Amino acid sequence: MLRQPELVDRVRAYHPDVDEAFLNRAYVYATKMHGGQRRASGDPYYSHPVEVAGILTELKLDSATIATALLHDTLEDTHATPAQIKQMFGAEVLHLVDGVTKLSRLERVSDEAMQAENFRKMLVATARDIRVLLVKLADRLHNMRTLQHIKEPRKRRRIAQETLEIYAPLAGRMGMQAFREEMESLAFAELHPKAEKLLRARIAKQADKNQPLLEDIRQAVEKRLAAHGLAAHVTARKKSLFSIWQKIERKEIALEQLADIYGVRVVLESEDACYRALGVLHRSWACVPDRTKDYISLPKNNGYRSLHTTVQGPHEQRVEFQLRTHDMHRLAENGVAAHWAYKERAARAKSAPCAQGQKQSEFGDLQQFLWLRDMVKNFQKDVSAEEFMEHTKMELFSDQVFCFTPQGRLIILPRGAVAIDFAYGVHTEIGHSARAVRVNGQAVPLREKLKNGDEVEIVRARSRTAVPPASWEGIVRTGKARAAIRRARLAQVLREYRKLGKDALKTLFASEKRKWEESVLERAFAPFGLKSLDALYAAVGKGELSGQDVLRKIFPTSRTRRFLRGAVRALA
Repeated sequence: MLRQPELVDRVRAYHPDVDEAFLNRAYVYATKMHGGQRRASGDPYYSHPVEVAGILTELKLDSATIATALLHDTLEDTHATPAQIKQMFGAEVLHLVDGVTKLSRLERVSDEAMQAENFRKMLVATARDIRVLLVKLADRLHNMRTLQHIKEPRKRRRIAQETLEIYAPLAGRMGMQAFREEMESLAFAELHPKAEKLLRARIAKQADKNQPLLEDIRQAVEKRLAAHGLAAHVTARKKSLFSIWQKIERKEIALEQLADIYGVRVVLESEDACYRALGVLHRSWACVPDRTKDYISLPKNNGYRSLHTTVQGPHEQRVEFQLRTHDMHRLAENGVAAHWAYKERAARAKSAPCAQGQKQSEFGDLQQFLWLRDMVKNFQKDVSAEEFMEHTKMELFSDQVFCFTPQGRLIILPRGAVAIDFAYGVHTEIGHSARAVRVNGQAVPLREKLKNGDEVEIVRARSRTAVPPASWEGIVRTGKARAAIRRARLAQVLREYRKLGKDALKTLFASEKRKWEESVLERAFAPFGLKSLDALYAAVGKGELSGQDVLRKIFPTSRTRRFLRGAVRALA
């Protein structure tokens, strides 16, 4: 476990002006609050937040994030209060700690529903400040590193499955490939121990045989590039066991049939050098058709940028290459966290302290952050927490295709997306009114799946208030389109309820010989806890309120008069 001075030294190494007293205070407060609590390993519980903070120092994150890592379990697992956190560490740290903190246990809610509610709370907080997710990912990574100490197998498998389905893909979508690969490897070892052990042994056996070959390839590439005046750092790399296992399972092939277990990474000085190096490789060895991808001009949706190509290389060995600059490599490993560290350094270089909101506004134009913010906006209100989690999983596991409008605007969609998804990707109103589509100049059905490079033209209905068919919800692939369709359908149903309720009240007023004035209906708002006429009409239309109930609240004396008239008749 990192000692207090060691943690501060780590932060000072990349942040010379760090407020040491602030970090020391957070360290001491965490150890005091967690007191005699123990982890499953028997270690003091406070060793966990300290190690989480240590992980985040490797990403060179700011002091507020490091303090949040130290304090992230205090609200949930100790008697610390939000007021204390705010008083001692400020509103910014309280906001971050609260974002990572799970909800209190809810009555009559299943474990799955509780997990989903906590996940939605965390992502909503992340959409306001990405550092919430960075702390959560570091927290999960350390929990996975110590997973073996949990005695109950079922609990270990649940945590590993959740990591594989949610947190590893989230790290990948944020561009944090190092986090993703380690989480996947640890989860794979827990969920499929026999397969992991067998695959590890077979890869190790191949590595002994292939290591000299890989070194020959590395040297040959460096020599060819140097001959063309290109300085490059060339390294051979092995794919992770989990990604190898995934490919074997997906393609239903033997390990020996995989051609890209090993790859070569080439790090160069500039974008121009990357493209020049690609030309050198293709002139030196035959490229494999359809295996060249330009993620520099068209980055992945997690911000990843590199050139990929596969060639029939030295010794007739098929080799996959990744060509990137030093900055691209840094971002490929740490993703959105690397962007945050860069913003921090830039602010310090200008000696201009930034408020939290200012940092976030600079940070919010990143593709990874825009995706997350849009997803939360689409699904926060209109679906249950369980549906929110399912939509998130669907978005996380999507590969991507690049399509274009006739004007040349790029629309990035998940693989398997249809033309309707494209329409909603351009604008929600275009999606609602889409009635036909032309792909590369040819008329095709709206449910046509799109491919990389397709030019898509949406033909809209004349009416701009069109409501999409309910069947579209089962066709579309993107969460944005599905949420927009659901909202439009719900809005239509609500309009129908309002009309039904209004007509029912008008009829009742007429039968009671009451003058119809909408202003008098406002008398019913407070008794029924309503705030608008539309809400009142909808409640009556749905049958949640009866028209007679509304009438009695508006004209309370009419019931008394009817009673008296009835009593007089009875006495007579």
